[in-house]
Amino acid sequence: MQTIEQVVERLGEVVEWATRHEEPAGYFAALYRTVTVRVAEGIRDGFFDDGPRMERFDVVFATRYLEAFDAWTRGAPTTRAWAVTFAMTRHWRPIVIQHLLGGMNAHINLDLGIAAASVAAGEPLSSLKGDFSKINTILASLVQATKDDLSAIWPPLRWIDRLSGPADDAIVNFSMVLARDGAWEFAERLAGLPKDEWLAAIDKRDQVIGTRLADLVYRPGMLASLLLLGIRLAERGTTSSKIDRLMRA
Repeated sequence: MQTIEQVVERLGEVVEWATRHEEPAGYFAALYRTVTVRVAEGIRDGFFDDGPRMERFDVVFATRYLEAFDAWTRGAPTTRAWAVTFAMTRHWRPIVIQHLLGGMNAHINLDLGIAAASVAAGEPLSSLKGDFSKINTILASLVQATKDDLSAIWPPLRWIDRLSGPADDAIVNFSMVLARDGAWEFAERLAGLPKDEWLAAIDKRDQVIGTRLADLVYRPGMLASLLLLGIRLAERGTTSSKIDRLMRA
């Protein structure tokens, strides 16, 4: 892939495949496609300081997810973070939000820093920081629409959202910024290493992302698990209809 339009098209193919197969992996793909469309609009409208570089960055970043997805469908190995995330799609119990968080865990906490360091190779990584941070604005703009879609899947979320007011939006945005800040710090570590040491550094981080952080998403403890089970039992619709809802953000 060379362009962000090709990324959007390929993500659409993943969503279509997941919809046909009633495959929960489509939840993250649907949301990811929505974000990518917004990034493409930002590049087109001059939102970023260096649009061509942001397009290259988006292609490199998305390619890591798409290669992991293709490897999983073939039964080939991938990073531990993605292996755990895709493995959980074989289980009934995770709720939609857990599937989304699992994908974000692998893609932001592992892939994002790798993509940033790779795109900035040959020039100071700091030159990418401004546009990297501008993505936070795009993500924040999608929070309410995504919550509305999730509320259609699990209606009590709408009442929780009304009771909490803007506080939950602030928490979501703060958590996303923290995750992306962590990805940037990882990119800085990679950029400071010789290229032949990258694989070892990536593998070390992958072990943390694919074990400790993945456990926070999928194995949050007994009380939280009981709450999540109640949510799962109350979720509305088929897998394909839930994917369709997330495409509307």
